[in-house]
Amino acid sequence: MAKAIPEIILSCGNDILAMPVIGMGTAYPAADPETDKAAVLEAIKAGYRHFDTALVYGSEKYLGQAISDAVRLGLIKSRSEVFITTKLFASFAEKDLVVPALNMSLRNLQLEYVDMYIIHWPFKFGGEVKSMPVAKEMVLPLDLKSVWGGMEECKRLGLARGIGVSNFTCNMLQDLLSIAKIPPVLNQLEMSPAWQTKKLNDFCKAKGIHVTAYSPLGGANSRVGDDRVLCSNILEDIAKAKGKTTAQVSLRWVYEQGVSMVTKSNNKERMKQNVDIFDWSLTDEELEKISHFPQRKAVTFASIVGPHDLIVDIDAQL
Repeated sequence: MAKAIPEIILSCGNDILAMPVIGMGTAYPAADPETDKAAVLEAIKAGYRHFDTALVYGSEKYLGQAISDAVRLGLIKSRSEVFITTKLFASFAEKDLVVPALNMSLRNLQLEYVDMYIIHWPFKFGGEVKSMPVAKEMVLPLDLKSVWGGMEECKRLGLARGIGVSNFTCNMLQDLLSIAKIPPVLNQLEMSPAWQTKKLNDFCKAKGIHVTAYSPLGGANSRVGDDRVLCSNILEDIAKAKGKTTAQVSLRWVYEQGVSMVTKSNNKERMKQNVDIFDWSLTDEELEKISHFPQRKAVTFASIVGPHDLIVDIDAQL
């Protein structure tokens, strides 16, 4: 029987959103569309109802096809049963391009709206990007006021029920809150026992901005992460004592920080394990041990888009 995943209630403008606290990520590198579409269907069978994508991932089309197939197969009754997040790519981070970019994503997804639309990165690209890393002269500061105006227009048009950001620092969020007519409801950022971002998480809580964690297992087997979470002796000892996996202990720790998370796996058993974290908890002693976990650097933008003074400054703030 599929595990029930708790929901967090978010308020954005006049919309009340019920977002499952664990979402399935569809980030690159993808396998092939049919394999990835099948993985989404398996995730739905396992109880997942929140799916995270982005234009740059190249996963919007197969995710949309999977949602359509899930309705046809009777796995869900309608599109309204799933929560879909997608992201504004940095090449479209200009006011007049925001709505067209979301409309492009909606066509890919075969949807009339997304539940959450977020600014993917806190900078823009000065032209079309076909591969990364990009030339450093392509990376430019974000005109936050005009771009957020475009995000608010997506909300007003009903193309997105909620709007938010990703990888924004405390200073960036403060600047955004000072000019936003519709405040960001969410900040998606890297978070795991190996990168705990306590200051930023506390700031978001104080400002009423919900945090969604990506790479909650440390980004192992990716070009920007490592295996220090999954191979941690601290987490392994706790896992053995509880009869859980190291990954489950890490995910439970993230959940106990009061945030939601996005996990990624195409393996059916690991999908089930990743949502089996809600009927047990960590002790105060275990939480104290994890609080002293050796910290690494964030998933740096420089490792994704290439070195640049602007990127270095943002990375330092994260």
